[in-house]
Amino acid sequence: MPVEKNKEYIVDIIDNGTNGEGIAKIDDFTIFIPNTIKSEKVKILIVKVLKSYAFGKAIEILKKSKQRVDFDCTTYKRCGGCNLRHIDYKETLKIKQKNVQNLVDKMLKSKINVEETLGMEKPFHYRNKAQYPIGLDKNNNPVIGVFANRTHEIIKIDKCLIQNQETEKIAKFIFDFIIKNKISIYNEKNQKGLVRHIVTKIGVKTNEIMIILVINGKEIPKEKELVEAVTKKFENVKTIVKNINTKNTNVILGNENINLFGNGYITDILGDYQFKISPLSFYQVNPVQAEKLYKIGIENAGITNNDIVFDLYCGIGTISLFMSKYAKKVYGVEIVEQAIHDAKENAKINNIGNTEFIVGDSEDVLDGLINKKNIIPNVVMVDPPRRGLDSKLIDNIMKVKPRKLIYISCNPATLVRDLAKFEECFEIKFIKPVDMFPYTSHVECVAVLEMKLI
Repeated sequence: MPVEKNKEYIVDIIDNGTNGEGIAKIDDFTIFIPNTIKSEKVKILIVKVLKSYAFGKAIEILKKSKQRVDFDCTTYKRCGGCNLRHIDYKETLKIKQKNVQNLVDKMLKSKINVEETLGMEKPFHYRNKAQYPIGLDKNNNPVIGVFANRTHEIIKIDKCLIQNQETEKIAKFIFDFIIKNKISIYNEKNQKGLVRHIVTKIGVKTNEIMIILVINGKEIPKEKELVEAVTKKFENVKTIVKNINTKNTNVILGNENINLFGNGYITDILGDYQFKISPLSFYQVNPVQAEKLYKIGIENAGITNNDIVFDLYCGIGTISLFMSKYAKKVYGVEIVEQAIHDAKENAKINNIGNTEFIVGDSEDVLDGLINKKNIIPNVVMVDPPRRGLDSKLIDNIMKVKPRKLIYISCNPATLVRDLAKFEECFEIKFIKPVDMFPYTSHVECVAVLEMKLI
């Protein structure tokens, strides 16, 4: 091995990787170094060595990149919530575009130039959902904050630059109430104690706020007093929900919700539509960018009033309702039952009658719609989880040959993998990265595919 663990080296950073980390080489041996930027010269400490690559830690930046900026967050190095705060924002957009382009060049036969990443005008406080773990620190003192990078140690955060400022105040207010009233706090090591998480959701356009108190039990001491204190101080809180999670799991929310205040949901406005958001339903974390993302997909889908559209992995029906304005009929499919319930409600709220929402695996439901009911789509919209599309679903899409396929993805690697399977039948018109999570290495993409004329 050309490098040894716990030894120092001076390296040149020759590129940035998919997670934003710097990449260096010593005798063609690759080293990944977080918090470094292409073109920098850095003194590093090797912290881990594997067969084909190693990980280093930056000790001193000997030559700085022009793109380097000072941290604006006191817990940046430990948190891991956003890992690109040391890089100028416009440069992070270029890095994301380049990472997607690298995947395209490696995996696709088509010569596609990935478009520039669509960024945010104000990339701060953009998250409408926050999940604050509550636990005990190393000295057994109660703490609220975020999990440190790659650990379950909770680190206190005074101010987060990507979370909503109002909901952050509410979470801290509730935590103070818990401490003052000596309400027990969950201990991950022995699975004892009551309060596990405070989860907040806010409608960016409506300012309606939901609070979810995740507990390891059934009752919260001084429950009524807590509700009164919160609702008196924060008038935008429209509902408070108690979520029961007694399992030893990394999953934050349990399946049982009990309303303590309000009707158990909030609403938000996206585009021309109003959406109902419940505790377990998925809603885009950055609705400002989501609206732009949907607009790109729909405008390029070329939907007409004669078209049947399938929206697979539809969530609470956001993009289904956007497309319903142009289509003859939209079928939305989602495996989460609560999300489909919300999608149907959202259609009613917006007086939309040309949508149908179905609970189930997109792979199975699509198969049933096509092969049993003989419903053939002209346009297919997919927005799958990070794992991408199932091969059965891909085969069925290829079989029915829709005029357009719009693929929205939160994982460029699985997006490009799936696009390679579609290349034979579809022409990839363009791929547009959209920065849904500024200052993180994550990037969302929308790809537009058109059926080839045979």
